[in-house]
Amino acid sequence: METFTKRQSIVPPSFQAWHDSFHFTPATRVGDIIWVSGQVGLTAEMKAGEDMQAQARIAFESLKAILDSAGASLADVVELTTFHTDLRGEMEAFQAVKDEYFPHPYPSWTAVGVTQLGLPELCVEIRAVAVAGSGEG
Repeated sequence: METFTKRQSIVPPSFQAWHDSFHFTPATRVGDIIWVSGQVGLTAEMKAGEDMQAQARIAFESLKAILDSAGASLADVVELTTFHTDLRGEMEAFQAVKDEYFPHPYPSWTAVGVTQLGLPELCVEIRAVAVAGSGEG
């Protein structure tokens, strides 16, 4: 007989207002797999980072906090998808920050250029898939 694992919504306390206001779950975990909703460069005060690098750091820190609440870490990320409003112009700046958070071995990564994100001041959104316990360390 097969055993199915139930879906678990991951809503860290600092994301509860977003969850309630925008009706989305920051992450969903089924078994060891965790799907993290897109994270953007907005602070808790809803202020956007000044540039690509600042927004990327804010988004990666949010990703890290959500994974921690889900019982995983950045080392467990197996896939990143990033959405950029200036894919070619800001890729070097983005990649420098990404490499701070994801040293070798790198996760799979797809970067997509988009015309807009949820707010006009946003320039990047980061979503991820992780497998809890799969990373090094």
